[in-house]
Amino acid sequence: MSQHTEKTVKKQFPVTGLSCASCASNVEVRLNHQPGVVQAAVNLASQVATIEFLPSQVNPDELKESIVSIGYDLIIDESATAKEELENLQQKNYKSLKIRTFTSIVLAVPLVIISMFFMNMPYANYIMWAIATPIVGWMGRNFFINGWKQLMHRSSNMDTLVALSTGIAYLFSVFNTLFPAFWHSRGLHAHVYFEAAGVVIALILVGKLLEEGAKANTSSAIKKLIGLQPKTVIKVAADGSSKEFLIATVKSGDIILIKPGEKIPVDGLVTQGNSYIDESLITGEPLPVFKEPGTSVFAGTINQKGSFQFRAEKVGSDTLLSGIIRMVQEAQGSKAPVQKLVDKIARIFVPVVVVIALITLAAWSIFGGNNGLIQGIMSMVTVLVIACPCALGLATPTAIMVGIGKGAENNILIKDAEALENTYKMNALVLDKTGTITEGKPTVEKIEWHQDADKQQAVNILFSLEKASEHPLAEAVIKNLQSVSTPLLLDDIQSIPGKGISGKHNGISYFAGGNRLMRENNIIISPELDKLALKWESEARTIIYFADNKRVLSVISVSDPVKKNSVETIRKLKQMGIEIYMLTGDNEKTASAVALITGVTDYRADMLPSDKADFIKSLQAEGKVTGMVGDGINDSQALATADVSIAMGKGSDIAIDAARMTIISSDLAFIPVAIRLSRNTVRTIRQNLFWAFIYNIIGIPLAAGVLFPVNGFLINPMIAGAAMALSSVSVVSNSLRLKWSK
Repeated sequence: MSQHTEKTVKKQFPVTGLSCASCASNVEVRLNHQPGVVQAAVNLASQVATIEFLPSQVNPDELKESIVSIGYDLIIDESATAKEELENLQQKNYKSLKIRTFTSIVLAVPLVIISMFFMNMPYANYIMWAIATPIVGWMGRNFFINGWKQLMHRSSNMDTLVALSTGIAYLFSVFNTLFPAFWHSRGLHAHVYFEAAGVVIALILVGKLLEEGAKANTSSAIKKLIGLQPKTVIKVAADGSSKEFLIATVKSGDIILIKPGEKIPVDGLVTQGNSYIDESLITGEPLPVFKEPGTSVFAGTINQKGSFQFRAEKVGSDTLLSGIIRMVQEAQGSKAPVQKLVDKIARIFVPVVVVIALITLAAWSIFGGNNGLIQGIMSMVTVLVIACPCALGLATPTAIMVGIGKGAENNILIKDAEALENTYKMNALVLDKTGTITEGKPTVEKIEWHQDADKQQAVNILFSLEKASEHPLAEAVIKNLQSVSTPLLLDDIQSIPGKGISGKHNGISYFAGGNRLMRENNIIISPELDKLALKWESEARTIIYFADNKRVLSVISVSDPVKKNSVETIRKLKQMGIEIYMLTGDNEKTASAVALITGVTDYRADMLPSDKADFIKSLQAEGKVTGMVGDGINDSQALATADVSIAMGKGSDIAIDAARMTIISSDLAFIPVAIRLSRNTVRTIRQNLFWAFIYNIIGIPLAAGVLFPVNGFLINPMIAGAAMALSSVSVVSNSLRLKWSK
């Protein structure tokens, strides 16, 4: 356990050379066996390794070395140029794949035509040999190179299967072309299978090309987020002159000029000028926010009309937007619990298939009669071709990438795949009241005046008195009266802790506070105002009394209003079959009033932070999969305890850190959206896994020829190649459907 006292580092590195689930699995096993690596996960869909390690025990260079030794590569250079080079390399590889795919199709067409219709023309075998050789030797060379590398490292992957199947078909055909007499002397026809080798490679390349295109599509959410960052900024020097620089040169403390319509490049504080900024990309709130000196601005948001200058505070990877991008990337690279099972299967998949292929060859040779050996070789080739770990390997990560990407586009940040899977199972949701169900900001609802009061004079005195108060409720009164009052100079202002405030104007004492303050000073309250105050209190409003030294001049009703979407959201959650609980540190009266308005039947009041966590534990003890939604520091303990923790994005950083899911805006309406998204994603993963498994369970025995004794049915290697390509494409396409799901 001592090793965990040192702080671990979590980084993401691109991996090159991955071609299937077994590759990802090989790299992952290798990384996890390195001393100092706490945890490593390799995502086949994004081709990225997420590694948590102890820097004192292992460094990225050693990790790279261990991966290179098994035939892959880890890109550890994190500079902007390295990222650009990697992108260029990926584009170059994609272009090369495109050329190889289309060339192989062009050559495969005449191969098929000759093998089907012109087998008896002179030199047919030699012509087919000439056409098949560039497909196998050039277009398909990567399968053989990677397959050989795997063999050298006592490992195997999809390339092993493709290289074995097409290599055997090709060499067998070359032998039959050069030595037909070997078979003729045994009374058998010397069949060639150049078209099988050529077409299988062409079809697998088509599948790979479609897969790459689809995979590029799954990471579009990240590209959109990264696209929010401007490339250059205008810095203002000490002498007031301004000049354009690359964003990478911005340091904390630099003064930056923003013109109308420009994107904010980094996080900072406005120092000069003012403007309205569209923050909807970050908060989900549609209305532009007014910014003036002293207010914060965030990277990726868009300036509207005015120009202003601001001081850079968080730059590079420290900005809020970079944090969001990093969170989405890490989440897309994370693994759902179901994926761990798939990884184990992928690890043993290829060796098992090779064994099945050899058994197929042996069975045909023994029981297949005259043509047993030839048929055995073809069935073995077909088994090797049809068995594809790709569909299995892509089933979970593609769905997770699309699901988490779609969440990011909908202001829902999901920290990892496990959160998605747990949200699917969640059947009890605990909601904090203040700031989650309610606005979290006290607001004056109504002020009722004594009929004989000099209203304008009283408003000015009340405003001036509350201006001197430090009580949070005073802020609500000040806000309400700001536009209708003129501040006055008051004497002898005294704050009375827990009761209110007093002050003098023209020798007369004035009081603002609770009922107790009124009683202690023998102040009379008229029956009308008293009746109204009691009514408001029964509705869980907080009452402020304002009085002179004889009588109460007004009663003020203050409340924390329920958010406009709360009632509808709670109704939707109940419809989804989720039990709703409300917890609050507030009093019983307020809690029951909010519960009544929102339709929550199960609530607890006067809860301390530890009580909230204990309540969640009690639900878990009943076997419930529990979610917690909160926004304050006081919720962080409960968030950490829950199976699914959801923080409201305008809450405290501690709550957001403790949560596995963050709603970037403070709108509860996004919670049913997050639950629906997780249900759709998990459903898609299950569909993908079902089709990937069923494809192999049915395909491999058919390829081996189990139906041949029954009805003479055998699969041609070309059909097997097409089916294999289709299985991967269907899995990725099914994941992409998530993008358009509601």
